[in-house]
Amino acid sequence: MSEITSVEQLEALYGLPGEASTVKELDHVIPEYAAFIEASPFVALATSGPEGLDCSPRGDLAGFVRMHDPRTLMMPDRRGNNRADSLKNIIRDPRVGLLFLVPGSGTTLRVNGRARITTDAALCASLAVEGKPARSVTVVDVDSVYFQCARAIVRSELWNPAKHVDPESLPTPGTILEVTSRKNIDAGTYDKEWPERAKKTMW
Repeated sequence: MSEITSVEQLEALYGLPGEASTVKELDHVIPEYAAFIEASPFVALATSGPEGLDCSPRGDLAGFVRMHDPRTLMMPDRRGNNRADSLKNIIRDPRVGLLFLVPGSGTTLRVNGRARITTDAALCASLAVEGKPARSVTVVDVDSVYFQCARAIVRSELWNPAKHVDPESLPTPGTILEVTSRKNIDAGTYDKEWPERAKKTMW
């Protein structure tokens, strides 16, 4: 296997980025970028901590990430599995990366910045859904923001219904848990109870 071990080797293979790849990167959110944030119901949040890296999905109603100002974003945290891997990382290393997806659009939006966590009651209440306030809010100070071209989405045909995978062809969460728990968790029981449990913890 031939490995690339230097930036020089990498640049020799790929070349240097063109103007369109560099001029799009800004240190603040312009209205054109804000449009993607406001339309996005899904964000991948990347963090780093002593135990390693984490990339976690964040989903809510479109526009759930609020733009406080062009250099500050606010993302509510809802009920989940209580692992809080991302939040633990942020406390110890504030650097974060966010990737916003908009269903039907090939263009994604990337934001890099530094985050902090707040439980300010008024702010959490202002981000309530179904009458339930956010458990906490991740405040992101924007360092850089830019759009990612559509090639990956186009190649993957992510939004093409004809390419959607039948969930029945994949292992269920209960099946996975039965294996990883060495049968301490019963697959059938877990999967049967999951829909009702999900409703209770959705927000």
